[in-house]
Amino acid sequence: MSNDYSIKVFKSLRTKGYPDEFCEEIAYKYLNTEYTSSRMLGYLNGMSNPTIEEIVDEMFAIISDRDRYVEKYKSEHAQATINDIYRNGL
Repeated sequence: MSNDYSIKVFKSLRTKGYPDEFCEEIAYKYLNTEYTSSRMLGYLNGMSNPTIEEIVDEMFAIISDRDRYVEKYKSEHAQATINDIYRNGL
């Protein structure tokens, strides 16, 4: 699944001179949502020449933030469901 943001991440990485395979993995495999892609674009726009290691490190930080958000949302939804059962019964 690719979106406009993933394509922009790919192009941004290629413009900075990184290998195609690396750019494809980052943009299309790991950061393939609008949220994660836009976060990486912000990072890339703020850095002049990050190393591959720095980019991968940022990618993991972005994925970790996304995963925390998803878990928080699931937890809040589950708690709201439990509260509804307490209030209204099954």
